[in-house]
Amino acid sequence: MSRNSDRRRAEIVRLATTSGLASVEELSSTFDVTSSTIRRDLARLTAQGLLARTYGGAMAVVAHPEDSLRQRVGDAFEAKRGIARWAAQQIGAGESVLLDAGSTVAALAHELRSSTQLLIATTSLTVLKELDDVEGLHVECLGGRLRHLSQGFVGPVTETSLERMSFDRVFLGADGVTADRGICEADLQQTRLKELMARSSHRTYVLAHAAKLGRRPFHAWVRLPRPWTLVTDAGASEDALAPFAAEGVEVVVVDAEGQISKPKPAADLPIAP
Repeated sequence: MSRNSDRRRAEIVRLATTSGLASVEELSSTFDVTSSTIRRDLARLTAQGLLARTYGGAMAVVAHPEDSLRQRVGDAFEAKRGIARWAAQQIGAGESVLLDAGSTVAALAHELRSSTQLLIATTSLTVLKELDDVEGLHVECLGGRLRHLSQGFVGPVTETSLERMSFDRVFLGADGVTADRGICEADLQQTRLKELMARSSHRTYVLAHAAKLGRRPFHAWVRLPRPWTLVTDAGASEDALAPFAAEGVEVVVVDAEGQISKPKPAADLPIAP
């Protein structure tokens, strides 16, 4: 019995570290034990310094590490470029557009360099650098406190700027995105800001390549107002996209050239080691 308990507790720590799954209800169902048993497990793991208790569960003491924007720029480059090309095609002349921080949104900014008659507001230092020499665009910086990891501005100054503006479209990045909970982020200020960004815009797009679908590496979430559009690449499987469609999310799959494509059937995807 003790050996089974040790294995269960080790698995709880693994789940909390890799996926954030550490609520009492979910763990009770996963391991087919009572809620009281899970609470005792969490209390023991907390006393050992392996978990930190939260309301209704626990979280890993050492959070899943957040990669810096510089580390992520080269990841899935072709997929991000295709997503950015499709997104740029959705923007009409004279529109006002809000761009989030993140490498895929920065790729969209690059695609917009040849545009004119657009108002582009952004929370991203990378987007500003991408557009700083494009005279045909009206660019607004929302300012605030710079998060060096994401190269994005956050905080009350940024939020106050949003109160004075509205937009035709907002394009959001994501560390992970799920059908049931929305965008997963490393920082609570980021989640609040993204929610405000979505509320200020007529159309909301989440730009996320296939590897980010279903990921929940952190414990902070963005609840998006419906409807919203998920834009991803053809590496996404039908199985990964089905939950989004079931929740009423518009799903757009594009190839590396930004053309509408089809997701891969699950049987065509390589089996993870």
